[in-house]
Amino acid sequence: MTKKTCEACENTFEDFGHDHLKVCMNCNKPEAEEAREKRLSKLKNFPVTTSFQFSNREIDIELGIVTAQCVFGMNVFRDIFASVRDITGGRSEASEKVLRDLRDTCLAELNEEADALGADGIISVSLNYQEISGKDKGMLFLVASGTAVKFKEETE
Repeated sequence: MTKKTCEACENTFEDFGHDHLKVCMNCNKPEAEEAREKRLSKLKNFPVTTSFQFSNREIDIELGIVTAQCVFGMNVFRDIFASVRDITGGRSEASEKVLRDLRDTCLAELNEEADALGADGIISVSLNYQEISGKDKGMLFLVASGTAVKFKEETE
């Protein structure tokens, strides 16, 4: 059990092992805008790798597995243009955009989950894509997983 400071009202509260809590139970307000912007800025530069280690940082402890799942619809117009590309050949920019958006969203959610655990980075990231289709509808499904880690303190 540790003491934390509520990001909404700045009062101190007991954690009881729920490291992801950002606000106390008394106010239960959403995250303050300044705190949210600071957190999102940190997550944009959150270290993530498919490797088992970082080349410039030493891992102190593995905190656990983190996962994120996203499903994106291709929509009717993209499906039609993708069908035309099947016939004529070439790259489908519409489908590629959906895949990029899917990856970016899923990795952002993976970073948020790791940050909630107090991690400094994520190693061994795996991206697994699947297609869900039927009745002229297509959806793309992505599961991202990795191991959240804390880095050793740098000593000079």
